[in-house]
Formats: sequence, C-alpha cells, structure tokens
Amino acid sequence: MYVGLMSGTSLDGIDAALVEFEGRKERPDRASLAGFHTEPYGPELTAALETAVAGRAGSQALCDLGFALGEAFAGSVHALLDEADIDPSEVTAIGSHGQTVWHRPPDGSRPGATLQIGESAVIAERTGIDVVADFRVRDVAAGGHGAPLTPLFDLLVLARPDRGLAIQNLGGMANVTGLPRKASGSVPIAFDTGPGVALIDEAARRLTAGARRFDLDGRLAAAGEVVPAALDEWLEDAFFEEQPPRSTGRERFGAGALAPWLERFSGERPEDLLATLTELTARTVSDAYRFLGFEPDEVLVCGGGARNPELLRRIQARLPGCPVRPLESAGWNGDAREAAAFALLARQHVLGIRSDLGWATGAATPRILGKMTPA
Repeated sequence: MYVGLMSGTSLDGIDAALVEFEGRKERPDRASLAGFHTEPYGPELTAALETAVAGRAGSQALCDLGFALGEAFAGSVHALLDEADIDPSEVTAIGSHGQTVWHRPPDGSRPGATLQIGESAVIAERTGIDVVADFRVRDVAAGGHGAPLTPLFDLLVLARPDRGLAIQNLGGMANVTGLPRKASGSVPIAFDTGPGVALIDEAARRLTAGARRFDLDGRLAAAGEVVPAALDEWLEDAFFEEQPPRSTGRERFGAGALAPWLERFSGERPEDLLATLTELTARTVSDAYRFLGFEPDEVLVCGGGARNPELLRRIQARLPGCPVRPLESAGWNGDAREAAAFALLARQHVLGIRSDLGWATGAATPRILGKMTPA
C-alpha cells in the first residue's frame, strides 16, 4: 500500500491518495483506490506559494516555505490514513510530488531545470514512513522535460486495449495522454497542451477584485462572448506549434503574462475576457489532438477544469463525434488520479523498476525516478 501526494499548478491544496497495488511486475496486476483526502491551503500558505511561483521569493522565504509545505503534506497523510483507518506501518512508502515553483523545459540552447519544494525529511519524520520525492529532476537530468509524469499511471492502470483514449487533465496547466487501441499500430504519447484553468482562475480573481477565486461552473464565461483579437494574442504563442515532447507552466501561462493582457483589453467586459480565456483552453486542447497520431474513441477529463461545464461544452463542441466524459465514467476518481500516479512512481522506485517515460517527456532511456528519504 502506497500514499501519493500532489499539489499542482492550481495552488488550491494537497491531494492525498492511498493506493493498493497487487503484484511486483512493472504493470501492477491490480490497482485500487483505498482512500482519498483533499486538504485546501490556508490563505497564508496560498499567498506564500503565489509569491514563490511568481519568482518573488528569496532564499529564506523558499526555505521556510519548503519546510511549511512538508508539515502540510505530513498532516494530509495523517488525515488520509485516519479516514481510511489505516496504520502508518501498513504503508510501504509515500510518493510526494511537492510543489513546483519553477519549471523550464530544455529548449536546445540550454538544459531544462525544475524545482519542487516540500521537505521530504519533514514528511518522513512526522509520519514514520519512507518518502520518495523529487521525481522530475532525474527525468530532466536524463534529457527529458520532467513532465508530464502522470501518463505512466494512465498507461499502466487506465489503458484499455479495445478503446482509444485521450485522458485530458485540466489542472492549472492542461496535458493529455493518448492511449491508442492495442491493435491500432499507434504508440502512446503524452504532452502538455497549454493552459488549463490557471489563466481562467487568475483572471476571475483579478476581474472580481478577489471576490471569486475561480469562475464557478464557468458562469461568467457562459455569459460572455469571445473577443477575437484578445484570443489571437494568446494563440500566436509559439508553444502551440511545438511538436511533442513539450511541457509548460505558469512561467509562460501565468499571472506574469496575464496582467499586461488584461491591461491591453481593459475596455472589454469581464465576462467576455473570461469567455476568451475559456475558449483559449478549449481550442488549444482540441487543436493539440492533431499530435496524438490516432483518433480517440473518447476523451476522459479530470482536474479542476472537469468541474467547469462551460469549458467542457466548448471542448465537446470542437470534438464532434468524440464523447467528452469525466474520468469517473471509467471507474476512477478523477480528482485522485495525479496523487495516485505518484503513489505508483513511489512503488516503482521501491521495487527498483525503471520508469519508461521517454514517450511522454523525451528522456533518453528509462530511469528510476525519485530520491528516497528513509523514515
């Protein structure tokens, strides 16, 4: 039994998943979700995280934040195990993603770099459980983008041999895993499609003077109209034409890029600007499917954006004939997917299994990802 911890680019809190795996092969004989807990961040921690990901935190602040996150992650583990009535001694290891505060993919002129914080020693000390963390850095060191890593879970746990799937995560950033039918001759692929809900959430906060943290159910966007000139500015970004493997983050599609855009189009209604950003995500998601190499039979969505009906409506409108459904329709809790993926990565580390993610990240050869902190 393993615990996976995830805190994503949406900065909304910690997801903790308790996963039971059967078998010791690379592909588990069975994986089942034994518990799931979400712990929202408080206002103070949220503010510190926003400062850090914006690049405005000094070394002391980053150090303090890393330890504070370690305490928060450990607290989430205890809450998860208490709810599931599981003793810590029954858990083999914790896989902790940490919180990304900087991510730069390799661009040909310089190597990639990535930084996740959330002190694993604190988690191990507070829980008494071995912790595997820092998964992304080994992939980057091996020439990969370090992202996305969740597709390994999709391939080993969610793939269906008779069904071509596009598993679409709509977190702060959006990424897709393409899993073709086994007999199709196509190969799996995964990559970031671009912004998910990060720009939408940030715009909702700014345009409502902080009254809203996000566009609830996409209601504001649904009441607006797309501003073509404003949309075109985003679509001109060269990222959308890059061939996979590719990854991105708030460094490119975050508050720093959004603020001047909002200023340039300050004469437009807030509803119209949110409609434009929602259309941006829908369009870049659907357009990116040209890189999949196959036509999916269905799209399974997860992440915060999966709870935005207006965003899903726009994605479905651009994918006629291909049903867009929640991941729950395939029998898995969509909110738990990413945390469960890091439970799987912890399992692979403990069993000494090299994770082959070159098809998703571009890493040269399979690597054992993560660093172990013994309890």
